[in-house]
Amino acid sequence: MTDRAVYALVLAGGKSRRMGRDKAQLVHEGKPQLARTAELLAPLVDEVWVSVRADQPADPLRDAYPQIVDRDDNAGPVAGILAALDTHPGVDWLVVAVDLPNLDTETLRYLLDHASDPRFTAYRSVRDNLPEPLCALYRPAAAAEIRRYVADGIVCPRKILIQSDAELLEQPSPGALENINTPEDLALVGRNESAA
Repeated sequence: MTDRAVYALVLAGGKSRRMGRDKAQLVHEGKPQLARTAELLAPLVDEVWVSVRADQPADPLRDAYPQIVDRDDNAGPVAGILAALDTHPGVDWLVVAVDLPNLDTETLRYLLDHASDPRFTAYRSVRDNLPEPLCALYRPAAAAEIRRYVADGIVCPRKILIQSDAELLEQPSPGALENINTPEDLALVGRNESAA
């Protein structure tokens, strides 16, 4: 770690097309995913921010948090990450997707405690060994590098981390970064909760 402040960014600006409803509002463990994620992050960072699209700031759930508005609706999560790096350029950003119902404190703390790359640190996927860019630490030096990729038409955060040779850590809690994109994914999470 460094002596810089660490802010968290919850990526909650997606259109949830495959899910068919707002993933930030999906209830897990009795709370909307956005609230649950923000509560997990709050004790570990200096500030928690929420990434939103230009048409979302007045949404009652998102309005409860400080917001950073995406500047490009067509760049996906990279738009939110760049907006955060530009809005507060002197801090490290712990970026987390809102659709990770199994995310836990251990996973977040381990990432913060073991990050050493001056630009990007992410987890290695348990499925394919590629970077998990939506639970990752983005440091100030990442901004210029991300902009170079975006200028070349590369807006996929996973591709950016692959091509940047980002530092990858092994997940301490395999399964913590399983995301929910479809109603079928959501049903599976619900069945797993019922079985627990």
